[in-house]
Amino acid sequence: MKTTPKYLLLAVSAALTIGCAQQATTETSPSLAKKTTTYNKLVKKEQQVVKAYAKFVSIREDDFAWENDRVAFRVYGPSSLATPNKAASGVDCWLKRVDYSIIDKWYDNYQNNVSYHKDWGEGHDPYHTGISRGTGGTALWIDGTPYPAGTYSASRIIDDNPSKVVFELDYVWQTKLGQVSETKQISLALGSQLFEVTSSFLLNGQPAKNISIAIGIATHDELANVSLDKESGWVAAWEKLAGYHLGTGVVMAPELVDDIIHLPSTKRDESHIWLISHTNAQGKLSYAAGYGWERAELFTTEKKWQEYLSTYPIK
Repeated sequence: MKTTPKYLLLAVSAALTIGCAQQATTETSPSLAKKTTTYNKLVKKEQQVVKAYAKFVSIREDDFAWENDRVAFRVYGPSSLATPNKAASGVDCWLKRVDYSIIDKWYDNYQNNVSYHKDWGEGHDPYHTGISRGTGGTALWIDGTPYPAGTYSASRIIDDNPSKVVFELDYVWQTKLGQVSETKQISLALGSQLFEVTSSFLLNGQPAKNISIAIGIATHDELANVSLDKESGWVAAWEKLAGYHLGTGVVMAPELVDDIIHLPSTKRDESHIWLISHTNAQGKLSYAAGYGWERAELFTTEKKWQEYLSTYPIK
């Protein structure tokens, strides 16, 4: 087991770079066309590595990314254009349709001006997160209003086992109740569509026991169809992105579900379906979140995605 230092504080970059939603490449020059061909051939069979994997990515605004053989995700870091004083703690989906690891390659391509927003044969990133909760981002729920964190402030890889990766992300932000700290311990195992989270909350330095927490799924200005099953403990969205459907969802133990609230909004990135729960006496809360992409051919209908969430073995 490889363990990084428990409190790895990340330096905040002074340079502002282009944000995720604004990334694009202009493929006009012969040199760039040649570079595109060079860097985007599918990984050769003998070089393919199927593994659960997580990585701090300093080259792209301190992103933190993780994946397995089915799905990939990332969150924004402290030097992101989405600065820590904005609600930039949502989870972004990278849609992959190969079983081998793609995170290193896609970020290497990014450095060479080859966009991961275009599908070159392995998948891509058409999913917009912005300041939404994306897929499974959390917020304090106070008087019917979500109070989400900004970007994470520290990260630690706890276990880089290729069959199941485990890592932690720290968040600190101010709410009307006081200063909140959240440490998310996230794990992702091979064969799963969902990453699992145990969040530990402090309020003004003490365990934040029995406080309301909302876990959100972005509905992308209501372009997504939403569904829910309180008895099974899940909420979901189903939408078409770049020609193919995507199902996203959150699952938790049904007895922990206090409410499910669908809140459309006319403001960009503020439309969500929320699964409302609460912390225990130690300030902890557990859930799972993730996606199923039609082009990966496992979840070709909304019903199949809903069935997966209904039968997911949440602890």
